[in-house]
Amino acid sequence: MNRVVMQSRWMKFAALFAGWTFLGFVLAIEVYFNLRASMKPDTVNFADVALPQFGRALMWALMAPLILQMRELLPLNRGVWVGGLLFHGAMSFTVMAVYYLGRILAMVIFWGEPLGDFWAIAQSSFYGRNLIDMAYYWAVIAFGYSAEIYRRYKNEELKAAQLEARLIETELKALREQLRPHFLFNTLNTIAVLVREAKNDEAVNLIARLSSLLRMSLENTRVQEVTLRQEMDFLERYLDIQRVRFSDRLRVEIAIEPAAMGAHIPNLLLQPLVENAILHGVAPKAGPGRVEVRGHVAAGQLHLEVRDDGPGLGYGAERAKEGVGLTNTRERLIKIYGPHGQLSLRSEPGRGVAVQIIIPCRT
Repeated sequence: MNRVVMQSRWMKFAALFAGWTFLGFVLAIEVYFNLRASMKPDTVNFADVALPQFGRALMWALMAPLILQMRELLPLNRGVWVGGLLFHGAMSFTVMAVYYLGRILAMVIFWGEPLGDFWAIAQSSFYGRNLIDMAYYWAVIAFGYSAEIYRRYKNEELKAAQLEARLIETELKALREQLRPHFLFNTLNTIAVLVREAKNDEAVNLIARLSSLLRMSLENTRVQEVTLRQEMDFLERYLDIQRVRFSDRLRVEIAIEPAAMGAHIPNLLLQPLVENAILHGVAPKAGPGRVEVRGHVAAGQLHLEVRDDGPGLGYGAERAKEGVGLTNTRERLIKIYGPHGQLSLRSEPGRGVAVQIIIPCRT
């Protein structure tokens, strides 16, 4: 972790150094060609022109942290606009004046001119380009506000992502809590029936299967994504219990391509769909019922389907009768995958219901 932090700091330092160096080079080029246009080209030396411009860029680089601190001490916020503008206006003028007069003083000393001529030279040498130092000051102020706005935006984005993750985790927990009460109630009723009928071995096996299922559920309490193989393992344990409850009335057909088994899917994605198929497709039938679970990968997408051969929902009633399970599943897909997650419901009266899910295949 420390190595990553140090590498990030060095990259930032290198970017700042490159930026200020480039700025000094641009200023040197601009002044150099201006002097060549106004003087004899042979008398203009690029090195002599570039040195003070790189010095100016260095001065700006050293002043930038101080200006940013002054912006934080006296920001241009609502209620202090006038004071902030006057303060930073005076400071920008001071930066420009100090740099300009310091540069003139250095030139006077370097050229051996009398110090008494300092002000005369300063007045005669002043021209509009010197005001760029004031523009620089306000550019640093603008950069500080831009960085602050970007930082706030990223913080809000991070908070939104964390809130979304907590929301998904809460919904997953609620889904588990919704699963347990009626499922446990039905399973315990089945165990009680087996005990009354003196089918002790079957009752013990069912208790063991229920214990295994609950243990697996508790182990994955905070896991938001699992592989399809893990989901099918959990689903098989759930179906083992339902097969005991429905006996010969429930037939389950599973057809999952091996290539799809390693794909990651939201935890507890298929179990509510299979539960709906059993409760609303198999349970109302007088005779045997069938539930099919299919999955395959095509064009980078994972296709999952849960189908039953029950009475169906009736014409035009698909969305009206989705219920809590399907609605929660649809909303989870939207939160996790956005427009790339799809859930469709098809129903044929007397021929059952099919729920199809299409999500990106991530392994």
